[in-house]
Amino acid sequence: MQGTTIPMSSLMQSVGEVPPESVVFGHSEAMQALHARLQKVAAANVPVLIQGESGTGKDIIARMIHAASPWRSGPYVKVNCPAIPGTLLESELFGYERGAFTGAYGAKPGRVEMAHRGTLFLDEISELDLGLQSKLLQLLQDGQFCRIGAQEDKKVEVRIVCATNRHLETEIESGTFRQDLFYRINVVNLQLPPLRERRRDIQDLVAYFLEFYNRKYNCKTKPLSGELMDGFQKYHWPGNIRELENLVKRYVILGSEDAIAGELVASEPEYALPEINVDGPISLKKLTKQATQDLERRIILKVLQAHHWNRKKTARALNISYRALLYKIRDAGLPSNRVRRVPAPPVAVMEQGMAAD
Repeated sequence: MQGTTIPMSSLMQSVGEVPPESVVFGHSEAMQALHARLQKVAAANVPVLIQGESGTGKDIIARMIHAASPWRSGPYVKVNCPAIPGTLLESELFGYERGAFTGAYGAKPGRVEMAHRGTLFLDEISELDLGLQSKLLQLLQDGQFCRIGAQEDKKVEVRIVCATNRHLETEIESGTFRQDLFYRINVVNLQLPPLRERRRDIQDLVAYFLEFYNRKYNCKTKPLSGELMDGFQKYHWPGNIRELENLVKRYVILGSEDAIAGELVASEPEYALPEINVDGPISLKKLTKQATQDLERRIILKVLQAHHWNRKKTARALNISYRALLYKIRDAGLPSNRVRRVPAPPVAVMEQGMAAD
């Protein structure tokens, strides 16, 4: 199939609501390079492997590949491999014939057939067992597969995009992933960086999620304070963009920054190391100072919370002057005092929004 290149922003509605390209790709060099690579590969009918930590947006990238491809008018079918028990995954993927097993009272097409002339997205491909990996390899090699209980192969035209948060090379060494399948799905590789490596994009992501959930839950929550945004910039984001989205969603529903600020501290590792670029020169003095400042910030915030944000009591507990505490609060980017609570949305609105989520 051939087609002309069309801007992805005009195609998103065909695969569900996706953030604007400016939000998805942001300002970091890694994401800009990925954007350029995605635009080149979208029009070619070759398998794509998307790798990155959980919560970095691999499903969004897969949807954008589909929306920018000549197969955008076809279906986009997602299979979350870990969510389907192994005993059922084969029938979900490849379908079955009537009488193939107990309870198979009629024939049923699988996800592969449903994706005919479209895109099949296999999320967390590493969860497939070796038997299913063999059947997937056949599909990639000659476009054919066999339903459970069938005597003949079926042919299908489908673009396959896979994603994983694991290092498949390690899985190959341990014998849990086929090397020949890895070569088949890894024709083009897209690496998604974690959020902690694209901190410049946090403000735009927050603005997008805030507007999105205000609209979804019919709320008018105000933008985050500068102090909390500073805390977001310093946080290590183990859950990546998904964690950021959930925090903003919680803020919109509850209408208060208190719970968010507290969770940022509670979720931080006790001894978090700063990001270290081992490819360039390393300043031990600079890194040690940064680590010390991060630890001091967490200590101050925890003591502030323990004293209900009474700064005079906090200063006495830390055995420092009140003025020194104010300076440290400012330098650490912490709120100058506890953010005043605003009324939460009506219960009916919250329940309606949660039910639709």
